[in-house]
Amino acid sequence: MTDDPAERDRPEPPESGAHPPDTGPRRERRVYALLAALLVVLLGTAIATQVKNTGTGDTLDSARPADLLVLLDNLNRREAALRQEITGLERTLEGFEQNGSDAALAEARARLQNLSVQLGTVSATGPGVVLTISDPLEGIGSEVVLDTIQELRAAGADTMQITGADGTSVRIGADSWVTGQGGDLTVDDRKLAAPYTVTAIGDGPTLAAALNIPGGVVDTVARRGGTLTVEQLPQVEVLALREIEPRQYAQPGN
Repeated sequence: MTDDPAERDRPEPPESGAHPPDTGPRRERRVYALLAALLVVLLGTAIATQVKNTGTGDTLDSARPADLLVLLDNLNRREAALRQEITGLERTLEGFEQNGSDAALAEARARLQNLSVQLGTVSATGPGVVLTISDPLEGIGSEVVLDTIQELRAAGADTMQITGADGTSVRIGADSWVTGQGGDLTVDDRKLAAPYTVTAIGDGPTLAAALNIPGGVVDTVARRGGTLTVEQLPQVEVLALREIEPRQYAQPGN
């Protein structure tokens, strides 16, 4: 025992075998939370940038072929980046399966499922809306359908698909594209005929309100001689899947 103030104020040494407070599962969960937040930000930025850069259908119709090729290349790059994020998250998931806690493992699985829904590689169910677009005068061109997709995305739709009269369905992804005139539309290389059915998962009232704003999609369809009906449902299904081509050059970063 000593009365030396320096000795009294000196912190006790850690017990043998003790760990610093920020190591182990707590540190892994903190690192994973930061990774998951970064993935969500990157995904939102990619989709928002795609919507902003795509512009209106009129702009696409008047764009030069070279400009359209650049736009398509940019969209393909964004989709490749999303695939890379999924690969990284799958690796993180594998690490938690081996060493992580049950809570962190469940959160990793949920994040992976959410990102897969956004990319369109898995089916999805949830509340949302079903749109029916009729086109008796063949006045509903690609720009109207593209505007519909953009309005739903901007209103917070998690995912969506579009179905033609013959039952062919196309899952809408970050790099989806629409071309053609009324009565002859092509969505991601798939021919679709009217009437078109768009199924979107999200908050039904918000999605419906976005489409019904004055001068919005509903009014545009009416001016073209068609009709657009919006049905809000507590449960809708988006079953169409996107076929993701394997990477040729890109590899997941460290």
